[in-house]
Amino acid sequence: MLAMPLFLAGCAAAAPARPPARDVTRQQITILYDAFGKPSQMEKDWGFAALIEYGGKRILFDTGDNPDILARNAKSKGVDLSNLDFAVLSHRHGDHMGGLDYLLSVNPGVKIYAPRENFGVYGFSLPSSFYRKDEALPREQRYYDGSPPDILKFGSAWPKAHFELIEKTTEIAPGIRLIATVSDKPTTLELRELSLAIDTPDGIVLVVGCSHPGIDKIVEAAAAIDPRIHLIAGGLHLVVAKDSDIDGIVGALHDKYKVAYIAPGHCTGEPTFAALEKAFGGRYLYAGLGTELALGPAPRSVDVVRQ
Repeated sequence: MLAMPLFLAGCAAAAPARPPARDVTRQQITILYDAFGKPSQMEKDWGFAALIEYGGKRILFDTGDNPDILARNAKSKGVDLSNLDFAVLSHRHGDHMGGLDYLLSVNPGVKIYAPRENFGVYGFSLPSSFYRKDEALPREQRYYDGSPPDILKFGSAWPKAHFELIEKTTEIAPGIRLIATVSDKPTTLELRELSLAIDTPDGIVLVVGCSHPGIDKIVEAAAAIDPRIHLIAGGLHLVVAKDSDIDGIVGALHDKYKVAYIAPGHCTGEPTFAALEKAFGGRYLYAGLGTELALGPAPRSVDVVRQ
């Protein structure tokens, strides 16, 4: 009779732990990685990562530059990255994807959306018809002995990761889209970047990584979905911009696109922080490391950090 209780106890011990219940009413963005912020146990470093919680979904947007720093910052904020619906890597630069090893160590099966690039670090495939063939050559001088597979698949820097590559603007969940843009700037020519757009009753909440294609270009694409841009959070890539260029972008966001709230971070740049705060006033939200941006009709910045 003693064997049955022991057997049942063993089964209970072997059963996988259930993930904690989610608060489906939670609507916020938590900044997990950035180079500025108020004093806390979190470590400042150049890069960007944010946890987005909305509509019952938990989304990690970018992973920062260093896996150890991401791990410490997530622990300091009490954020469990093993319990995600999916992750998004905005683009291929190290300060946005360098922490991926930590994410994969705690959540190896997570789906990761990334931009599709030719022979990119996230993997790639294309038909073997892409190259010219010469049937007059001997077999040993031909690729695959003259009989290539229909599709050639090329590896990624993380061969065990579950990437889904995005080439055009795509709805990945009800009311959640990835906006795909391509940079035409000389220093980042042809760089592909993904931005996260969430439909809300008040308009689009737009989370951006570095905005290499131009934040105005990204907002234009989002406004084609819904002209009401309720909030922009993330890096605007104006860290080395001239004052005249900063003024032009700030004017476009405030006057042309009527952005309701803005919470800039990462590569936005200190002079741009000042210009945006002046233009947006009370609708400028501080978004330093550890900040929680509470979403809703009137978003607010909540500095909940563990000292």
